[in-house]
Amino acid sequence: MSATYTAKDITVLEGLEAVRKRPGMYIGSTGPRGLHHLVYEVVDNSVDEALAGYCKNIIVTIKPDNSISVSDDGRGIPVDIIEKYKKPAVEIVLTLLHAGGKFGGEGYKVSGGLHGVGISVVNALSKKLTVEVHRDGKAYQQTYEYGKPVTKLEEIGETKRSGTTVTFHPDEQIFDEVEYVFDTLRHRMREMAFLNKDLKIELIDERTAPYEQVEYKYSGGIIDFVNHLNKTKEAVHKKIIYFENGDGNNEVEVAMQYNTGYSESVFTFANNINTHEGGAHLSGFRSALTRTINDYARKKGLLKEKEENLSGEDIREGLTAIVSVKLRDPQFEGQTKTKLGNMEIRSLVEGTLGSKLDEFLEENPQIARTIISKVVQASHARAAARKARELTRRKGLLESTSLPGKLADCSMRDPALSEIFLVEGDSAGGSAKQARDRSFQAILPLKGKILNVEKARLNKVLSSEEIQAIITALGTGIGEDFDISNARYHKIIIMTDADVDGAHIRTLILTFFYRHMLPLIESGYIYIAQPPLFKVTHDGLTKYFYKDRELDAYMKTIEKNVGLQRYKGLGEMNPDQLWDTTMNTETRTLLRVNLEDVIAADEIFSTLMGDKVEPRREFIQRHAKDVRFLDI
Repeated sequence: MSATYTAKDITVLEGLEAVRKRPGMYIGSTGPRGLHHLVYEVVDNSVDEALAGYCKNIIVTIKPDNSISVSDDGRGIPVDIIEKYKKPAVEIVLTLLHAGGKFGGEGYKVSGGLHGVGISVVNALSKKLTVEVHRDGKAYQQTYEYGKPVTKLEEIGETKRSGTTVTFHPDEQIFDEVEYVFDTLRHRMREMAFLNKDLKIELIDERTAPYEQVEYKYSGGIIDFVNHLNKTKEAVHKKIIYFENGDGNNEVEVAMQYNTGYSESVFTFANNINTHEGGAHLSGFRSALTRTINDYARKKGLLKEKEENLSGEDIREGLTAIVSVKLRDPQFEGQTKTKLGNMEIRSLVEGTLGSKLDEFLEENPQIARTIISKVVQASHARAAARKARELTRRKGLLESTSLPGKLADCSMRDPALSEIFLVEGDSAGGSAKQARDRSFQAILPLKGKILNVEKARLNKVLSSEEIQAIITALGTGIGEDFDISNARYHKIIIMTDADVDGAHIRTLILTFFYRHMLPLIESGYIYIAQPPLFKVTHDGLTKYFYKDRELDAYMKTIEKNVGLQRYKGLGEMNPDQLWDTTMNTETRTLLRVNLEDVIAADEIFSTLMGDKVEPRREFIQRHAKDVRFLDI
């Protein structure tokens, strides 16, 4: 018997109910990413005031209860009555989706929060939100709970300043956790300050004693941004190349500098939004860069007649660049705003870079020769890498039909159901091979520390025996041959010892994936195994603990005569223990490696694995207080 389906089965979600029902549609997730996204939406409104020329200062405060306050000195959200709704404008902005000053009119020429759902979504997903508006000599306040007003907009006094302060507390019923991470917010606030020259952004954490506080203001804008990104690298030329241009409706800024490294770090922004999927502005930048460098090299005889043109990949090796565009009417793909579709911006970026870079190279011949020399070396190395790939392919090392001898493969052939453990050491690898479920779990033991790919070109990477084994086992290929659809496993699990050496090996493997197989991370295929740190035996029972606080809490509940073992290596566990604690899908804990912020990730890998020692020392000193386990 079929179920009835009539008009009464249709549900209409009024106002902000849709947001509370399906929060992921509006903020991406209800995990840490979505939680922090709430802050970005409110800050974006203040930054839009800065873009319009009215805001100079933004203060973001994390309160002791993990509520957030964002205060600016802009014009203040309008408080006059909108006749159609018989309500003040500020209330409409906070309670209706697609309501704001960014859909026509002269409120904002350029804006990041173009979908108009930002601050109303924050309101919907907060158990309490208070807005305070200062404008026209008066201060106003209104309070909301779960997206609905619980007070009317009230005049609370006179004021000499203007601006808006929004204080909100995320709803614990919506979010998995409501603990804000200072470093995550710090990275984003610094990025916004770089992108908006002379805008001061302050971040204060009132949960610590004394308060943790940072302040960002950059008179050089994206020039300072490139300087910051290259601080862990050795620059090929000191002078940062910078251009700006506009056509009345749209503006483009480009800052770039080459370093001695082998990675490309080109980041694009549209109206302050990190368009990590690129789009028209990135296409225009790449096209103009490749053409201009090749034309200059030919014109000056730095590229021989018989030599083929330098590829875009060669020309971008070791390049750090920021491409920032401001558009009156940007077309983003979806609410996530990660790809820019405006084709008119491509011609603006391409034309600007083509003419101004050629002019720069002519006026700075020494820098030009240094850059050409760098990219020609990259071209020769690429040719060597191609030969290495061809050689390894002939040997069968890059073909999935010829798997590495030390790989213990699984019998399952469906990648979505298969997983591979990259295990530190032959001893642990042996235990893992005995412990595993052979139907879907493959084991690849790795000998010692793999090559640090941050300091090596692809041809050298391909000559590393351990890296060759990883490439071959995964089946995706590498470099120009990389194809994620050929991945033989959709769970790639890094399993190393819980000590300093294990952490180092894990970082080396992650650096390899980040620099050469990034789509594996973006697709959520990379995981980190969590072996236990402690084994406790008491009254004939054995328990495993993964965190010291869990152990401490348990030890307080039991009497003496306890057997306590601190694991330093996977090899100390027999196969049964390794299965029970780390490999059994019913009982294990895996951490999925996510790419929350590609710029922060690039910075961390350059800091930890690059040539410069000083930034690494500063990083260790800054994060020393966060260390939980350290073998001495």
